Amino acid sequence: MKVKRGFVGAIVLAVLIFGTLFAVLKCTTRIPAGYVGVVYNMNGGVDGEVLTQGWKVVAPTKKVTTYSIGLEQSYLTSDSKGDSDKDESFSIPTSDGKTVKVNLEFSYKFDEERVAQTFTMFKGKSGETIKDTFIKPKVIAWTQEVSANYPVTDIFGDKRTAINAELDKYLKDKFDSYGIIIDTVNFTDISVDNETAAAIQKKVTAQQELELANIEAQTAKIQAEKDKEVAEISAEREIVEAEAKAKALRIAAEAESDANKEIAASLTPELIEKIKYERWDGKVPTVSGGSGTIVSIDGLE
Repeated sequence: MKVKRGFVGAIVLAVLIFGTLFAVLKCTTRIPAGYVGVVYNMNGGVDGEVLTQGWKVVAPTKKVTTYSIGLEQSYLTSDSKGDSDKDESFSIPTSDGKTVKVNLEFSYKFDEERVAQTFTMFKGKSGETIKDTFIKPKVIAWTQEVSANYPVTDIFGDKRTAINAELDKYLKDKFDSYGIIIDTVNFTDISVDNETAAAIQKKVTAQQELELANIEAQTAKIQAEKDKEVAEISAEREIVEAEAKAKALRIAAEAESDANKEIAASLTPELIEKIKYERWDGKVPTVSGGSGTIVSIDGLE
């Protein structure tokens, strides 16, 4: 009889142990790394408690909803790399009445400091549900608001980077009031119909031709200015050379004149006689008669 009671007691103890373990497991919640959990008390609503990563024991009367506070990458694309099985690429309007189809990727996270308010604002929806039902639709709608300010040639052309930067800031500002932080936004693909693509190419070609013409005109202007400068330098050099030559001639003439003056001043009668005497060869002068008398002294020139 004692054995029977002992056996029954062991069974009861085992039931109690397993029941306790089951209750503990039932009340245990795991918060993944990069997430936080907002605790909702079914008796009194959000109690302000936010659980960090790891295993947490939560009373049966409470419910935990998780939100990512680490960056999550999401896609609105037709590619297989998207986070949805369906084609989520979308069309955006332009200021000139065209439509452009785009693929877009973005990264986001929930603000850890405001995650309890986000929980209340979205009525207890999980972060994943908020992404699918709010974040993605709003990304599409607000991207369309930005694109409507630009012509298709800007969106498809060389202003794509600037438009992407504007969209990035616009989405950051829009989502901030919901406790959602947008980190990056990027157009991964932009496509248009054949007619629009041809019109864009025509405009691009015209712009390139205009730029080429401007470059050629600028080059011609620079060359003309250079030629003018060379001509002016050459003319100035010729003037300088002519002035230098004239100055040299003037100086030479003045020197020769001064020399002649000095020579003339030095030719006294005595000096002339002396020169004659030095140059006389000793011969008697020859006299020729006639109506006039000519005396020639050979050796004097």
